[in-house]
Amino acid sequence: MNVKTALAERKSTRAFLDKKVPLETINAIIEQSKTAPSGVNTQPWQVAVVTGDRKVELCNKLEEAFRSGIKGSMDFDYYPSEWFGEYKERRKACGILMYSTLEIERDDRQKQLDQWALNYQAFGAPVILLFFIDKVLGKGSYLDYGMFLQSIMLSAIENGLATCPQAALGEYPEIVRGELGYSHEKVLICGMAIGYEDKSAIINSYRTPREELDKIVRYFV
Repeated sequence: MNVKTALAERKSTRAFLDKKVPLETINAIIEQSKTAPSGVNTQPWQVAVVTGDRKVELCNKLEEAFRSGIKGSMDFDYYPSEWFGEYKERRKACGILMYSTLEIERDDRQKQLDQWALNYQAFGAPVILLFFIDKVLGKGSYLDYGMFLQSIMLSAIENGLATCPQAALGEYPEIVRGELGYSHEKVLICGMAIGYEDKSAIINSYRTPREELDKIVRYFV
């Protein structure tokens, strides 16, 4: 598979088959992805691979916190405190596209809640990757981490797997650190669901659009 094909096929998958992924495959993906660049070769990535009963226990606790009304709070500001302009419009369009694909009405709060709760179950994926970074590192290391995450997602495609990068899995960092034994010196960046795509699931049929080049690029020649 070439890079062009992998980039085109990558998407946020939100329904997975109940099919185990060999640990050897996960290790191979991370091994390949760790070649991602990082400033002065800091390699800031620290990955927790969570499967089996540990995955079930962690996911249940995350969903329980969400359904109990506890507001999630990530270790850092992933989203702006106030949405505005084109970013607000894209966010709104993203939600409308997903719920309309699932035929969930705008005023059906229970179905919307149930759908969102699936985030904390990693959409049924058999494997969760959780990504940590040392608190002392700067913003540049977060940029490095993004390249590492993209490398994992592209490598997963080559291995016949689907992924969904999830900020939601980082919304309750205290629960995650407590369950997995990480110290408060480790910032939880996000999580990622990984497994075999359920291609029969309607939610996996939609794709969010991307802007045209003339919207995002300026040329100076």
